[in-house]
Amino acid sequence: MAEVRSGNIYWTPRNATLNGIETDRLLTFIFWLTAIVFFLVQTVFVYYLIKYRRRPGVKAHYSHGNNTLEIIWTTLPTLIFLGLAIYGNRVWYEIHQPAPQNALTVEITGYQFAWDFRYPGSSGTLARSDVRDITPMNKFGVDMTDPRAKEDFSTTELVVPIGKPVHVLLRSRDVIHSFYVPEFRIYQDAVPGRTIGWIWFKTLRSGNFQLACSQLCGKGHYNMKAPIRVVSQEEYDKWYAEKVIKPNVFIELAAKK
Repeated sequence: MAEVRSGNIYWTPRNATLNGIETDRLLTFIFWLTAIVFFLVQTVFVYYLIKYRRRPGVKAHYSHGNNTLEIIWTTLPTLIFLGLAIYGNRVWYEIHQPAPQNALTVEITGYQFAWDFRYPGSSGTLARSDVRDITPMNKFGVDMTDPRAKEDFSTTELVVPIGKPVHVLLRSRDVIHSFYVPEFRIYQDAVPGRTIGWIWFKTLRSGNFQLACSQLCGKGHYNMKAPIRVVSQEEYDKWYAEKVIKPNVFIELAAKK
């Protein structure tokens, strides 16, 4: 279950990640800029409707144009859009910095119609894997010659500790899916045959969220979602310890292939 939305439906849900702060600043800036321009344009529009309305005995005035005004209202929007492009590119650059060295790496794989999550075992590092080695028996394409392969475990939910950077390795087994978490301000397509490795986030608050596929990926698309739980470090350590000691079914199946 995802958390109940506390805000109104006319704005974004409450942000839950560090990277989302800059994204929200850009979104808010664009909103108020657009609102101000809309107000000014409509004010001028109404003014002209009233001032130059049709009136008996008043002859219409013909204007061939004003080069100075045309230069101004062409140059000003150009400068505004150029500024937004520079500002947006800076935000994009900042949120696409490499994940911190201490980040928890989780592989997330989408398929028709669900999500799988692979966590590293006690070594803290995921075993080698390759999208070309994905099979029905080896759903993550894990290299079984890697000693760490027997330590990895998989889940159907994403559980992360609050305040710890999480590095996502995003994949798809069949068609294009999309990793979409509104509260995390993350949207990224998962493309078959590719590993998307730039995504990382750091949560600012605990809670229950929902990962949804926002690409029309087939008849079961409507139900392609997975729970996300952001918990305290203590709760995560307890959950992690329980998962590590359980048999890794996907590894056993792959090893028997």
